[in-house]
Amino acid sequence: MNTGAGVAVERVSKSFEAGRVQALVDVSFDVQPGELVALTGPSGCGKSTLLNLIGLLDRPDAGVIRVDGRPLDEIGDAAEYRAATVGFVFQFHDLLPTLTALENVQLPMLGRGRARRERERHAHELLGEVGLTKREHARPRTLSGGERQRVAIARALANEPRLLLADEPTGALDSATGAQVLALVQDVRERRGTTVLVVTNDEQVAERADRTLRMRDGVIRDGALESASA
Repeated sequence: MNTGAGVAVERVSKSFEAGRVQALVDVSFDVQPGELVALTGPSGCGKSTLLNLIGLLDRPDAGVIRVDGRPLDEIGDAAEYRAATVGFVFQFHDLLPTLTALENVQLPMLGRGRARRERERHAHELLGEVGLTKREHARPRTLSGGERQRVAIARALANEPRLLLADEPTGALDSATGAQVLALVQDVRERRGTTVLVVTNDEQVAERADRTLRMRDGVIRDGALESASA
């Protein structure tokens, strides 16, 4: 089992539109290796921006983000960092419509030194883990919303990331399907030891997290680190 990555966010700020929109203001928190932490709060409060910064899809204006103690501002090749360390799951799955489920899962493995047969074998195994062995040759338009999100989770795990970043993974699903996807994310964390940071406004997701960080207006509210058992 892999050890999850630790994350430290230290006084991070981020603005847009030449400083007119403050997305994050002096945000600090830690995530321990193997934790499942939920980020909640109203739309536009900075949750997704924070996830993008941790995934090096963007850079902060101020402050430092460390993953396993390494400052992300020292990483020159963001694509290599993401390929080696981070798996992403988005609300609307972002699967390529012309590719099968098996082919979509293989995409992150391209350029990672794996032969085609090895990529296919690993993608087959991952789709088996998420219960889609019989659907591996289906294209996204023929899959249900829950099935598409399960393919997206399998794809996110293709390079065995130590950090899984999920942005509203159940937001486009009905409550029953969302619960299935959440159970799958929890299972991934428990079996693989992966650290999971999930942006959500779904209370059933927040309730099952180890901790919940509640955001508003670009800051983490006082008393935001709430245990799921509290």
